[in-house]
Amino acid sequence: MVSAGGPKRPGSTGDLDRPRLVASDLDGTLLRTDGSLSGRTAAAWSAAADAGIETVIVTARPPRWLHDLERVVGRRGTAICGNGAFVYEVATRQVVEAHCFERSVVDDIVADLRRAVPSIAFAAERASGPFVADDYPDPHRDRGADRAVHGSWRDVAAEPVGKLLALAPHLPLEEFLAVVEDVVGDRGHLHFSGAHGLAELNAPGVTKAAGLERWATGLGIEAGEVWAFGDMPNDLPMLEWAGVGWAVANGHEQVRRAADRECPANDDDGVAHVLEAVLAQKV
Repeated sequence: MVSAGGPKRPGSTGDLDRPRLVASDLDGTLLRTDGSLSGRTAAAWSAAADAGIETVIVTARPPRWLHDLERVVGRRGTAICGNGAFVYEVATRQVVEAHCFERSVVDDIVADLRRAVPSIAFAAERASGPFVADDYPDPHRDRGADRAVHGSWRDVAAEPVGKLLALAPHLPLEEFLAVVEDVVGDRGHLHFSGAHGLAELNAPGVTKAAGLERWATGLGIEAGEVWAFGDMPNDLPMLEWAGVGWAVANGHEQVRRAADRECPANDDDGVAHVLEAVLAQKV
């Protein structure tokens, strides 16, 4: 359980019970800053699974951005993605769970945000793939573009939205996020993963923590038997839920301050450092 703050024990595992499940964010945590997976981290992640520790990726990424990471998702080949909106079988390219907005709610949110921020533009992640509005300044338009629907918001039609993405590049980020949070209220859960000024909205109750809890419960694993790693505010719910919440040293100040433990930065293979220490104990 994430502490309220105070001194951390960087990389220390000797006083902790061995976890039954390890969960990790991807970008900024398990992956290096350039998006690569180091050989050391890949080996440690696989070794943990071979030693009987369950592993699962819990990421803000949409399903289509996991296809090049099959060796990371573990022997079950499944990832919790979209900040908890989807459970995705990477090998079969199938969304096996979707936790989405009600259509009327997401339409109302879009209309209200447009009134509050006229320059706002939207995209959406759905089980079938992404929707990208024509005016959305998407820096990743080339990724998974063959599955994207482009057009006006009407083109989303009746398919449920798992994650609503909003951008307003001409507004300062903190101001923009504050407006979004105020307008949306309890109709959605605002996440911030640090991705190029995005406001990421999920349906109420849809968080990384909720997705991880469902996954762990399905395996008969309790929160106290879980270690979770993260770097950004959208990771805080799962770090708070897990028995031990780990922040990487490059993480957001809010995350580093709140986490139970801190490990080396992502570029220094922080998650691998911890897993290697656990496996060396041979408990």
